[in-house]
Amino acid sequence: MYKASENRYESMIYNKCGNSGLRLPAISLGMWHNFGSVNQEETMKKTLFAAFDCGITHFDLANNYGPAYGSAEANMGRFLKSDLMPYRNELIISTKAGYDMWPGPYGEGGSRKYLISSLDDSLVRLGLDYVDIFYHHCPDSGTPLEESMLALDAIVRQGKALYVGLSNYNRELTAKAHAILRDLKTPFIIHQPSYSMLNRWIEADGLKDYLAGNGIGCIAFSPLAQGLLTGKYMNGVPADSRVSSQSIFLNESNLDEKTMTTVKALNEIAVARGQSLAQLALAWLLKDGKVTSILIGASKPEQIAENVKALENTAFSAEELARIEAVLAG
Repeated sequence: MYKASENRYESMIYNKCGNSGLRLPAISLGMWHNFGSVNQEETMKKTLFAAFDCGITHFDLANNYGPAYGSAEANMGRFLKSDLMPYRNELIISTKAGYDMWPGPYGEGGSRKYLISSLDDSLVRLGLDYVDIFYHHCPDSGTPLEESMLALDAIVRQGKALYVGLSNYNRELTAKAHAILRDLKTPFIIHQPSYSMLNRWIEADGLKDYLAGNGIGCIAFSPLAQGLLTGKYMNGVPADSRVSSQSIFLNESNLDEKTMTTVKALNEIAVARGQSLAQLALAWLLKDGKVTSILIGASKPEQIAENVKALENTAFSAEELARIEAVLAG
């Protein structure tokens, strides 16, 4: 039976999630890629335990994380039952629904039918009575926004989630959803967008400032641009990399000359700061206090501690920020 480190909270920073009373670790563990039925059980467990021992209390899932769909939740459910349930009061478990999950007309989208049915299934796989945060994973133009938001409200009132969030919504749609949820007094406390040094759409769209200005937390996914900001591709494509596995999320077309020139220049700045490129990329997201938490992925436990070290230096001089902006501007 796993026994958590007694010093697990010492190296982590915990940030208030918007205007709520909830505090999230500055670094959270996302279970998108590495916790499915195709992954090794012992490695998954060691990675989870390493995360918790580093003070990572938030574990982020979705109904279709795997592969196969549902397997990340099922695996997390087994690990909770075998080792982590004694720590349930110290854990933030989040999951989502929105993308396709099962065949037919009721297995994706934003309908009340799909969102509530999906969460019911997620709770069975997780072996939990409730999740801490439940997200609508993506907008659905085929469902009235009010229906999706009323479903999130019902989920909280039924005791199946403590808080709700949105993911992949732009600023305009987030503002409309926020108005509905505010009127309902639904605890909408967090938004989960993609955000990295190489993907700054939430700045251009105005979403980042909207969230900060309206007391809504922001948790960034893909902060390392699917591995581009880890430095692993600076000298070619490693055999065990995501590019080599023919991932639909990252392939050799992403490793163009302009991108790699940017990555190498950022790495020089990281070295000058005494950080790895990945640590620089994570620290940069936290620089202005508008990002509550960063979702990292990890395929082995050693990656957890390396990423958490980013928190040792999240301050940037004006000169460093100017140099980074110049590099990113290309």
